[in-house]
Amino acid sequence: MKHARGFTLVEILVVVVIIGLLAVGAVLAIGTSKRDDALETEAQRLEALIDYVREHAELTTREFGLRCEGDRYAFLAFDPRRGLWHEAEEDDALRPRTLPPGLRIRLRIEGREVLLRPPKDKEPLQPQLMLFSNGDVTPFELTLGREGSPLQAVLASDEAGTVTLSLPGAEAKR
Repeated sequence: MKHARGFTLVEILVVVVIIGLLAVGAVLAIGTSKRDDALETEAQRLEALIDYVREHAELTTREFGLRCEGDRYAFLAFDPRRGLWHEAEEDDALRPRTLPPGLRIRLRIEGREVLLRPPKDKEPLQPQLMLFSNGDVTPFELTLGREGSPLQAVLASDEAGTVTLSLPGAEAKR
């Protein structure tokens, strides 16, 4: 009998599996080096919440604010009868939120860096960023970034009250 030359089916399958694994590894390595999904998700969530609160403030003719504390943020509502700010509890969308591990907030109001710290004992809550009932917003630049990474997302408003979101590797939107 004459032996046929060539590869067996098992040998071909092993080569195909190895090439597939190398391709998946390359795609994952390239995809994760230029994007941070958690950073983008949190930035988009915060942008949507700010837009929502601005509309809510206009509809209810109430003053709202945003308080940031490094790795968390909360929306505050002003109680004109008591003259105090309190966490906005009437809507679950406005609940206080903690950022995923490793993400941090930096805030600049009207060009000045804001020290983000939790309130001291018995200190009344004060927002750093105002969302007025007429739709205006304090000019701000809020940066979300990951510790040890150059990637950052920037939410900013101008004097006209337009809020824009700049994501890493993307153009500003809005």
